[in-house]
Amino acid sequence: MPTTVEPAPTVHRGTTRGGAALPRAGRGLERLFRWGSTGAGVLVLAVIVAIAAFLITQAIPALRANQANFFTYTRWLPNDVAHPRFGIAALAYGTVLSAAIALVIAVPVALGIALFLSHYAPRRIATGLGFVIDLLAAVPSVIFGLWGRDYLSGPVTDLSGWLHRYLGFVPLFGSGGPYGNSILLGSIVLAIMVLPIVTALCRDVFVQTPKANEEAALALGATRWEAIRTAVLPYGRPGIVAAVMLGLGRALGETIALAMTLGATFGVSIDLIGVGGNSIAANIANGFGEANATGRGALIASGLLLFAITLIVNVAARAIIFRRREFVGGQS
Repeated sequence: MPTTVEPAPTVHRGTTRGGAALPRAGRGLERLFRWGSTGAGVLVLAVIVAIAAFLITQAIPALRANQANFFTYTRWLPNDVAHPRFGIAALAYGTVLSAAIALVIAVPVALGIALFLSHYAPRRIATGLGFVIDLLAAVPSVIFGLWGRDYLSGPVTDLSGWLHRYLGFVPLFGSGGPYGNSILLGSIVLAIMVLPIVTALCRDVFVQTPKANEEAALALGATRWEAIRTAVLPYGRPGIVAAVMLGLGRALGETIALAMTLGATFGVSIDLIGVGGNSIAANIANGFGEANATGRGALIASGLLLFAITLIVNVAARAIIFRRREFVGGQS
C-alpha cells in the first residue's frame, strides 16, 4: 500500500512546536528581543549616517576655500592663509598602492599558514602556532611602526639596492636612491599587520569544510593537495574573499605604522623603493596638530574620502560573497 507523508506541523508565532501557546511572559520577551535586535541594526545605520554627516559638514568650508581641484591636485597646502590649495590624488594613490602591495605579500602567506594549520600540522603544533598568530593581531600598530622604522628599515634598504641593481629596468624599482622610508617598507609592515587577520579567518573557514567532501576526493584517488584544491578551496572561497576584504579594510585605515614608515611626500610615482609615499590616514596623523581651521577641514575632507573608500570596499565584499553563495549551499 502506498504510504502517505504527512506535512510537518507549522509552528506559528507565539506557539511552541507542540501547538501550545507560549506563556504571556515568553511572548513579551520575544517581542522585546525582536525590538532590541531591530534597534541595534537601526543604531548601526544611524551611527554611519551621523559620521558621514559630521565629516561632510566639517569638510565643506575647507572645500569651498580650496583653490585647487580636490580630486586631481597632488600637493597639500591647506595652511596657506592667502591661497589654500590641497588635493587628495597623491594621498589616495599612496593609500591604495600600499594596501594593494600589502595584500599581494600577505594573502599567499596567510593561505599557506591557514592550510598548514587546518590540514597538515599535528594538533598540538597547530594549536600553539594558531595562538601565536592570534596574539600577533593584538600587538598595537605603534609597535609595528617603531619596529619597522628602527629595525626593518636597514634590511629593506639593502633589499631596495639589490632590486635596483638587478631589476632597475622595471619602473617599480627604478629609483637609484636614497633609500629608507618608502612604499616598500610601509607595505611590508602593513602586510605583517594584516597577516594574522587573514590567516585566522581562512583557518576557521577551512576547518569547517565538510569531511565528506575531502574523504570523497581522497577515495577517488586524489592526493592531499588535489583534495584541498577541489574540495576545501571552492567551499571556502566566500570566506577567503571576506578575509581578504577585511584585511584590505584594515590596511586602508592604518595610521601610525604608516606614518612612521612612509616618506610623507606628496607625489604620484610608480616607484616603490625610493624615499617617498604617503597615505590619507598617515597624513591626518602627521598634520592635524599643526593645521589651522582650513587645514583641519582639509584633513577631515580627506577622511571623508577614506570613509567612502572603506564603505565601497565593504559593499563590494558583500556583493562578491553573495554571488559566491552557491559554494556553501546557502542563501545570503
